[in-house]
Amino acid sequence: MIVDSKNKRNKVTNMTELNLEIARLKSLKKDQELFLKHQYVLLKHKVEAPARIANLLLDRVPGVGMVKGLVQGIGKATSKNTKGDWLTKTLQVGLPLVLNKTLLRNAGWLKKGLVLLASESAASSVNQDNVSSWIGKLTDIIKPKKKKKKEKLQEPVIGEVINPAPPHHPPMITAEESVQDNIYGIPKDSEAY
Repeated sequence: MIVDSKNKRNKVTNMTELNLEIARLKSLKKDQELFLKHQYVLLKHKVEAPARIANLLLDRVPGVGMVKGLVQGIGKATSKNTKGDWLTKTLQVGLPLVLNKTLLRNAGWLKKGLVLLASESAASSVNQDNVSSWIGKLTDIIKPKKKKKKEKLQEPVIGEVINPAPPHHPPMITAEESVQDNIYGIPKDSEAY
């Protein structure tokens, strides 16, 4: 095997040298991947250090947990990736407007903010399927229940004539009876008669 000093590559002359070179390159690849993973973990640890220190300090201050929850709730309510149908989106926009004009007209800014945040969170949990299921349950309660009559199919008795006509249908007549006493041959129950 001849080593090229410029490219740091081995020139392969036979099959065994090729197999050795493949094994060396695989080993080199694994070493480089391990080194890069280790460097990534170190970089991630360095980047997260200020956030860890800030969280450690903020956890010692009273009331920060409530503000953090508020900010996270606002982020969830205003995020663009939340899936919702037209009803959910309309409620998220319309409910704060209605509450501001009616119930929260004379309220302070803190009270308005808390109630509006709660209303947006509640509106995001309402969707078209929930509303339709509530309406279905309400109509089941309100409308009277009809008793269904079960008709038993009776087998015909021997010698009994079965009438195939529907119950509100005029009596059936044969073709000969329909053109009887008619010189043109038009049936009596036709529209042209």
